Amino acid sequence: MQQVQVGYQTFVHDGDSEFGAVRDVSPDGLVIYVENAGMFDVKWDAVRDVHSKKVILDCGKLDRNLRAAIGHAHDAEQPGY
Repeated sequence: MQQVQVGYQTFVHDGDSEFGAVRDVSPDGLVIYVENAGMFDVKWDAVRDVHSKKVILDCGKLDRNLRAAIGHAHDAEQPGY
């Protein structure tokens, strides 16, 4: 697995739309900025894969508030843009 770096995009499924980006990396896990919701801590056990500057997360291991934020990450986008 590739090493995670600040700026990598975050996904719950490879091929889906990204919902945020890595803002910090520590021995405990990641800090992820989720569009329209802010910053969230993610433990390493929730990281399923890292490749091509993408971090794929295991949705089942994420905090309920983070899962809700992911579901609304693109709510502010205007259709057609």
